[in-house]
Amino acid sequence: MTDTSNGLRRRTPFGARPSIPRTLGMVAAAILLIIASAITVTSCSVTVESGYMGIKTTRFGANPGVQRAELGPGFHWEGIGEKIRTYPTLQRTYSYTREPNEYGSENEEITFSDILGLPMSADVALTFRVREDRAADLFATWRQEFDVFIDGPLRTSVRAAIARETEKLPVACNAQASATPAVQPIAPAAAETDAPVVAAGDDPDCPGQLIGPGRQVALQAAMRALQREWGPQGLEIIRMEWVGSIRYPESVLAAIQARTTAEQNTRAALERVNLERANAEARIAQARGQAEANRLLAESIRSNPEVVRLREVERTLGICPLEAETCVVGSDVNVSALIAERDGAGSNR
Repeated sequence: MTDTSNGLRRRTPFGARPSIPRTLGMVAAAILLIIASAITVTSCSVTVESGYMGIKTTRFGANPGVQRAELGPGFHWEGIGEKIRTYPTLQRTYSYTREPNEYGSENEEITFSDILGLPMSADVALTFRVREDRAADLFATWRQEFDVFIDGPLRTSVRAAIARETEKLPVACNAQASATPAVQPIAPAAAETDAPVVAAGDDPDCPGQLIGPGRQVALQAAMRALQREWGPQGLEIIRMEWVGSIRYPESVLAAIQARTTAEQNTRAALERVNLERANAEARIAQARGQAEANRLLAESIRSNPEVVRLREVERTLGICPLEAETCVVGSDVNVSALIAERDGAGSNR
């Protein structure tokens, strides 16, 4: 190797090392290349974790928009004009509540009404999952991130399904007996609804009270409606439950309390009547027993007149008190001598 920078030929010794500045420059260039490559890979790739599916949307190409082929867990390259978003497919339980919870501080309670239009509200927990082979279809239909989808279309659907079922029922029959109009709920077509809501133990004239077992029956009917609606779209509804009790109108609660108090007072009055009747029947039975005893005593006296004479002697001689019903005369008392003595005393007068 030669150097001709000054017009002079100088041979560089074989195996001589490059200068230190050049070496440092090469190292810096390599580091910058690595950093640039890492930034490029990071910004142009997406890692899909287990329990999620990747959904790719494109701006260019023959089929722009949402690509219907889901991307499984792993590392995926994001090209120019492409975007990959992750969509959860894990089973999840979301609670629509009035009070703040781990999902947010906004009021998400479900509102509905009964057959008379009385407004009510309740907290509802919904358990669901997205099918892995339908995640892209679900996103393509609604074009919303998953959390926004839960707070928006899904919550609206839950509220509508519950409202459709509760509007067929009264909140409480005994509290509305005087206010309920003489109309019957209009049942939708058989192909679009379940069988009439009737809870076990309900009054046949007033089935399915929301303040009783009817609230669970209505909720299960609403869940089946949600399954029919969302199943074809790739969302599996697994379970739906009330969180706590329904928040009934204050007027209904007051009417139920008044009705309950009246029923308790009526039962107490009936118990007192039954007690008096039992006491009266006991006294009648006692009187009947005494009358029967008197009848038997009279028959005994008629059949043996000496009994009357003996009773008279016992009392007039002072052996027995006049008010005593039964008197036993001892064997040492000579009743005949006492009678003779009494008769003699009477003749001397």
